[in-house]
Amino acid sequence: MIEYLLFATFIGLLFHGIHRKVIARIQGRPGPPIWQEILHTLKFSFKETWIPKTASHALFIGIVVVAIGIWSAALFLLLSGGSILLLFAVYLLHKIVEHGMGLSTGSPYTKFGAIRSVISAASELPLLVTVVAIYFFTHSLSIADIAAYQEVHGPLLIIAFPAAVAMYLVILSKMHYGPFSIIEAKEIVSGNMTEHFGVWRAALEVAYALKTYVLLYAFVLIFIGSLPLALTLLAMLIVLVSLSFVCAVTPMLSPYDTVTVQSLVTGALVIYIIILGVIMG
Repeated sequence: MIEYLLFATFIGLLFHGIHRKVIARIQGRPGPPIWQEILHTLKFSFKETWIPKTASHALFIGIVVVAIGIWSAALFLLLSGGSILLLFAVYLLHKIVEHGMGLSTGSPYTKFGAIRSVISAASELPLLVTVVAIYFFTHSLSIADIAAYQEVHGPLLIIAFPAAVAMYLVILSKMHYGPFSIIEAKEIVSGNMTEHFGVWRAALEVAYALKTYVLLYAFVLIFIGSLPLALTLLAMLIVLVSLSFVCAVTPMLSPYDTVTVQSLVTGALVIYIIILGVIMG
């Protein structure tokens, strides 16, 4: 498990570098090398580390540990074929982590990030649509059962495409430099991560790398199925590049526009669920 965590962290950081590179190339910029995020994490590991005087020490440090813990648990859940309800619970817990991270420092910039994290909680609503749609088809919420269903009936990406769109939107809301990345907008410096520096920032980079790996792996596993590792990584890379393209061509929305767009999309997907229930029930 420790070896796989290290592997997932490395791939996640590499994906972050690829994400930045793809965005830059689409926008006509050279962009950083794809291993830049790995170097950043190593660099922060040896930087001077401090805790702001205005911070709550327990919360400031604890939130970093919790961030790594929940995404490590999510990865273990995927590997063990557990329930997607537990997996999606981690997605929701991440919002609490973002909020706690912003409140822990006492900085006005991080507090703005914390507030925006609460506002952007609407991005988790499509998860409900995904759960219901998947259950309609597979009659199970076990990741192992969902993968087995796809081996017989084909990918849910085709069978339940709107549900895949819902989960894709959730992943997009958690990507750096995306249209819904309001907690890290430039007008609030680095948002809720502004005051975490040195070892704390390196640890957060590890947590966010695990987050990216889990989000992409879960999408592939739930909507395409269980594949050999090389094909799984290739599928994850394709999904990542598509997300990077969306991030590159879409401006960052305002907090209220973010909620409006996500709520409208969720409403449309709820109508899909109702129609699906009528057809299949």
